[in-house]
Amino acid sequence: MRALRTRRHLTLGAALVALAALVTAVPVATSTAQAAAPVVVLTSTFDDGTSQGWRPRADETVTASTAAAHTGTHGLAVTGRTRSWEGPARDLLDIVEPGVRYSLSVRVRLAPGESPAQVRLSVERGAGDAVAYDQVVGNTDVTAGGWVELRGSYTLAQDADRLSAYVETASGTAALHIDDFVLSYQPTKPVQTDIPALKDVLADDFPIGAAIGAPEIIGSHAVLLRRHFDSVTPGNALKWDATQPTEGQFRFTDADTQVGFGRDNGLAVRGHTLVWHQQTPAWVFTDASGAPMTATPANKALVLERIEDHIRTVMGRYKDDIGVWDVANEVIDENQADGMRRSRWFELTGLDYLRTAFRVAREVDPDAKLFINDYNTNVPAKRDKLYALVAQLRAEGVPIDGVGHQMHVNIQWPSLAETEAMLQKFVPLGVEQQITEMDVSIYTDSSQSFPSPPADRIRTQALRYRDFFDLYRRYADELTSVTVWGLADDNTWLDSFPVARKDAPLLFDIELQAKPAYWGIVDPTRIDPTASPTVSPTVSPTVSPTVSPTVSPTVSPTPTPTGGQTACRAAYTVTNQWPGGFQGTVRVTNTTPQALSGWTLRWSFPNGQRITQLWNGSHQQTGAAVEVHNTSWNGTLAADASAEVGFLAEWTGVNGSPATISLNGMSCTLR
Repeated sequence: MRALRTRRHLTLGAALVALAALVTAVPVATSTAQAAAPVVVLTSTFDDGTSQGWRPRADETVTASTAAAHTGTHGLAVTGRTRSWEGPARDLLDIVEPGVRYSLSVRVRLAPGESPAQVRLSVERGAGDAVAYDQVVGNTDVTAGGWVELRGSYTLAQDADRLSAYVETASGTAALHIDDFVLSYQPTKPVQTDIPALKDVLADDFPIGAAIGAPEIIGSHAVLLRRHFDSVTPGNALKWDATQPTEGQFRFTDADTQVGFGRDNGLAVRGHTLVWHQQTPAWVFTDASGAPMTATPANKALVLERIEDHIRTVMGRYKDDIGVWDVANEVIDENQADGMRRSRWFELTGLDYLRTAFRVAREVDPDAKLFINDYNTNVPAKRDKLYALVAQLRAEGVPIDGVGHQMHVNIQWPSLAETEAMLQKFVPLGVEQQITEMDVSIYTDSSQSFPSPPADRIRTQALRYRDFFDLYRRYADELTSVTVWGLADDNTWLDSFPVARKDAPLLFDIELQAKPAYWGIVDPTRIDPTASPTVSPTVSPTVSPTVSPTVSPTVSPTPTPTGGQTACRAAYTVTNQWPGGFQGTVRVTNTTPQALSGWTLRWSFPNGQRITQLWNGSHQQTGAAVEVHNTSWNGTLAADASAEVGFLAEWTGVNGSPATISLNGMSCTLR
């Protein structure tokens, strides 16, 4: 593998050959065992009084200091920062091997006297003149009053001749202290060859697919993928921000690699996605002068033209390789009377963005199957709105071939009956149906976090997979594909959504071994139902809500407290941020002595931020002003109890925090 670095070229085929020896026949494990201890390849404690290879990214100063120690005698003090991206960096090129998933951890705090800031951990990767910045841990609240651990994972899956980990702030130039950096990896076991291939077990029912990124198509991950799955869905490489980040400048490197992997290995490829309210560059919604668009006929025409140009270019490139496309993704908001999400697409064009997208897609590839895809379609209100939309558009002649059900679920929700009703609902339309993004979280709310997956939850998850796939098999005449949203638990989006914590939602574990969830599909008798499951440990609190179906509130708010009482305490947190978008939470605590039988939160964004999706509440936004109401299931807020809402939003330029947050009209103390 060192030779790859000398040649400055990561050859995916060579990586596959080099790791082919990992495919062996091994005993079948039907329960979750303790994983092997991580292998630590680098630590930085600074206790020798040096910077231990850490350097400044620009003109700031990094110095080992006793005042910056988390443990031991020294830490690293970072001073003299003049730009937010400046901070300590550590070269990793001679340490990190391609295709290996590494864990990175570092303790961070601000220097005494600094105001709170958001800090993140990233990897800078360069190859020739190209530079990429891969976020490992998103924006995390840090103060001078205590240490915070930033922990995340990273796989080098592209060519690199420069590679370094670094710490920076989202904004500002606060002085930093860091300590106890650890870089490690989890050894993987050989890919099991004496267990049935999923695709063979399900061959008479429907094809089985997996979402992929660059790490899934090299090494032992690629071997596992090829053994068990019929199809692949590039999780991000085909989205608008990945393929056309700047108008007219298309970028297909990652998409070509991932689509090519499917083609070259005989795997079908699902295209995901052409039109979505997230991961769409801001330029798409700016007018010819560069100003944000308003709803005018000229702007509508320009947006529709951009949709057409984008679809013709992207679909045209992969016409011979991709036979199914998620043309439109997540367009429904069941809280709106007409059922439509108030995305920029809808605000500027009404339903015409959907009409245009599907029409152009059909023109580009008449043989491709064209899908509309959404989440929480097992919620009655949502599936009814989606059904009405699809029925209307098909009646108009819009070429929608199928409905995609994402099925991001957990070990308790939804019920099997709700899921069957979801499938039954669309049968009269005569469209294909597919399960497009399935995973089963071990968490049932966002206040939970386990250091390792509890055995009882892993067993419950296996039973859930068993029951869902039994249902899918009964509807095999309606379902033309089932896709799980990832290959193995070592790489899942749920590790950072809705909060940062380790989840285990997939069929194979972090060592790429079959889990009880796999046996729930293949042979439920091997889930080991007679075992006595361990009890889940007490969970560690986190700060963000689980995505749940939103419902219009049905209870009347309790009157605003009087008598000089402090009504509430609130915390606004940006949990993740990327160019043009971010994820945030608002947590509010009722500090009055009486329970509230309903609640309303209000705040104003200072920099033009705009919410595109919110969960655990229903919201409306007028300009900068946001108003959030409780749902029917979280309207009661006891004394000293808390409620949290989470959201996705767009931002440009500066992403500042609200100055005030109110609960039922009373200003909250911010923390």
